[in-house]
Amino acid sequence: MTTPTRGADAALAYLRDHADEHLKGLDDLLRIPSVSADPELRDECRRAARWVADELTRIGADHALLTDTSSHPIVTADWLHAGPDKPTVLIYCHYDVQPTDPLDEWVRPPFEPRYENDIVYARGSGDDKGQLFMHIKAAEAWIRGAGGSPVNLRFFFEGDEEHDSRPSEHFVANHPELLQADICLVSDSDMADDDGTPAITYGLRGIAYWDVKVSGPMQDLHSGQFGGGVDNPATVLVQMLASLVDADGRCTVPGFYDRVRDLTDADRAAYAAQPFDAEDWAQRIGVSGPKDGERGYTLLERMSGRPTFDINGLSGGYSGEGSKTIIPAWAAAKISTRLVPDQDHLEIERAMIKHLEAIAPPTVEVTVTPIQGGQPLVTPLDHPGCLLAARALEKAFGKAPLFHRSGGSIPVVAAMDTLLGLKSVMVGFASPNGNFHSPNEWMPLANYRGGMDALVHLWDELGGVTPGELRGT
Repeated sequence: MTTPTRGADAALAYLRDHADEHLKGLDDLLRIPSVSADPELRDECRRAARWVADELTRIGADHALLTDTSSHPIVTADWLHAGPDKPTVLIYCHYDVQPTDPLDEWVRPPFEPRYENDIVYARGSGDDKGQLFMHIKAAEAWIRGAGGSPVNLRFFFEGDEEHDSRPSEHFVANHPELLQADICLVSDSDMADDDGTPAITYGLRGIAYWDVKVSGPMQDLHSGQFGGGVDNPATVLVQMLASLVDADGRCTVPGFYDRVRDLTDADRAAYAAQPFDAEDWAQRIGVSGPKDGERGYTLLERMSGRPTFDINGLSGGYSGEGSKTIIPAWAAAKISTRLVPDQDHLEIERAMIKHLEAIAPPTVEVTVTPIQGGQPLVTPLDHPGCLLAARALEKAFGKAPLFHRSGGSIPVVAAMDTLLGLKSVMVGFASPNGNFHSPNEWMPLANYRGGMDALVHLWDELGGVTPGELRGT
């Protein structure tokens, strides 16, 4: 393992000397309720973007800029003083957060950070404000503590990751000059476990998401008068949805698996190396055990290396207290699929619409509206960025990282690969059970401190290679 340079030692010392100050800054960011899906919090999202841009300027980054989109602003900045012979690293994170419902399950209001047992509880502490903040502090440590970074830096922080991938993908397509780099470093993922084992995420699933509405009579009808004579939209909807998955958990949409790239021996070896206890996993999420799933694949493989179909929400009819005997005029569902290489989310989107329209009875009207989509992504395990990241993580956490694929999606990362040819290394520092989209989201401060150290070491490692080595040229 390489020895840290003097610059890295100075940057690490800076982090130690300013640790209390940095935690206060983290609190300031976490207090901004930047829920991207809530139109009433649009100004708060912009406030978060402005906070990030101002902080980048304060630490010494150049050209901090807010670019308006069809939704929330994108923040970019750069520090390009390492020289043309040094790599340029693009750093991607997001400042928006998930909605906080149900509020009554939070121990403390979600935007009032709570510290307990060396853990910070707040919405965004792990996903993804905490990780974004770590990158800013690592940059500050190099620029202010060591007199300059060993690599050129570009920053790309968006505000729609939890809401809509289209604004950021449009930005990537239309502003490549702001994103020119030799490698992208992404921190929007997690560690291998809750005990400080680091991880490198080398794959992301894609996503396709739809609203489905089944409409029948012009208004709700009395079920005693019309039952047996009118197709019930709610019944039709659940029958259609149930038919989309077979007994083995495979999606039944024609062509769904045509382009699925199967797992390699290296993939399966990486899965087998994961410290995974299925019984503990089930207990943590409050279920009696894992479901039966696609044959020939382990539970871990099914949860990130294979495509899936899910119903995300159902509505329609009466759901109040007591009874109301009606045939509802309509019923609706939100559905999604997680996709793997080499599936194309636009192809899957069209195939799902065609299939749902084909299986609907002629007595109802079916409307299928695409909501969100993004492509899957895999970075080769032998990419030099992965190898350098592994060394940096081991220096910071004292143990070698594990390599895993994520079941989640970050559509803009795939867009950068497709549109810019930019490979990404994903190093995440949140705990896998950190309640990212649930009440009482949490992040260990040990991960926060170790993550900043790891980023300092990683930039040190990247500074020792040429741009061409990272690009494979």
